[in-house]
Amino acid sequence: MSLLIKINRFCRATHMPPTKFGRLAVNDPRLVHDLRLGRQPRRKTVERVERFIAEARP
Repeated sequence: MSLLIKINRFCRATHMPPTKFGRLAVNDPRLVHDLRLGRQPRRKTVERVERFIAEARP
């Protein structure tokens, strides 16, 4: 599953705006927007996003 799909599912499930997600996960409010435009995240960014999602889920 792609990172963008994971982020979109998380945002829908938590009713979190994409800009807030990016800011909280990796301190980049444009993260989701840029990913939608084709940005390829670095491995560390992917790891931070996945860790944020895992820790935020109850």
